[in-house]
Amino acid sequence: MTHPLIPQITDLAESLVQELDLEIVEIVFQTNRNPPLLKVGVRNLNQDTSLKDCEQVSRCLEEKLDQATIIPGAYVLEVSSPGVSSILTTDRDFLSFKGFPIIVETVSPFKNHQQWSGRLQGRDEDSLFINQKGKITTIPRELIAEVKIDEGSDD
Repeated sequence: MTHPLIPQITDLAESLVQELDLEIVEIVFQTNRNPPLLKVGVRNLNQDTSLKDCEQVSRCLEEKLDQATIIPGAYVLEVSSPGVSSILTTDRDFLSFKGFPIIVETVSPFKNHQQWSGRLQGRDEDSLFINQKGKITTIPRELIAEVKIDEGSDD
């Protein structure tokens, strides 16, 4: 379940990261910690995300959040770049990770499976294509809930 402050935090952060030519990958607010932890994942649109990118976002976002008083009380802000375990969402992700082992979760069973694994072959407007031991499987995009890198794959 998403924390109710996430939409406000996202609105504030979006314009900031766009000015820096970055994009927000995810925002998570963990209130079960003391102090609460706000995690913001960012990605550079033109090159590898650098420590400098994360530092810039951290400084600017912290200042904006404090001025807006969106988060009551103390909190910890953690800005990072997504690792290879990140969920694939953008066209760039699907191009960059072509040939990598992935896990595909569908919203409902497709051909008697709700989870698929194989190597990413690509996607078009209608489908995602994965290679399963030499056989190409086509999964309709409207059925896909999530696509992520399979870090546990040994093949």
